[in-house]
Amino acid sequence: MKALVAAAFATLLLAGAALADTLKFPSDDPVASISAPDGWTLEETETGAQILSADDAIYIYIDVADAETSDKVIDDAVAFLDDNGVSVDSSTEKQSEDTVNGMKMSNFDWDGTDEDGPVSIGLSVSSPKTGKLLVITYWGSKGDQDKHANDLGYIINSLKAE
Repeated sequence: MKALVAAAFATLLLAGAALADTLKFPSDDPVASISAPDGWTLEETETGAQILSADDAIYIYIDVADAETSDKVIDDAVAFLDDNGVSVDSSTEKQSEDTVNGMKMSNFDWDGTDEDGPVSIGLSVSSPKTGKLLVITYWGSKGDQDKHANDLGYIINSLKAE
């Protein structure tokens, strides 16, 4: 019986993985790949990738930068938030370090608000290979991000160097 339950569970996991979209970016010379669960929008942008939850509560934007463009990319990420009415409460800043699939990641997180109310904001920097940086901007509605916790874990754990 345990074997039957395990086989059924494995089948469900494989079916769920089959529904996920994976994107290698930039497509002309990939430095990283990321996946998004079924129902999320995952698309390549001019400078990386973006992921949006079906309910528009969670937004993730990943820019690829190098030594010459990293400051501009970070400035652009901050400007993007500002342009979208996201107000950052700088007094709530938290910093942390993680490793995701062998890539060290520096994280900066804040609380803030947008037109719908309280949000969580994150900016992470990671290097998938020598000379390249990933600048990851996260913006999510508080409360809604809890219901997306499993999907968010899946997304971040799918980020890999190419």
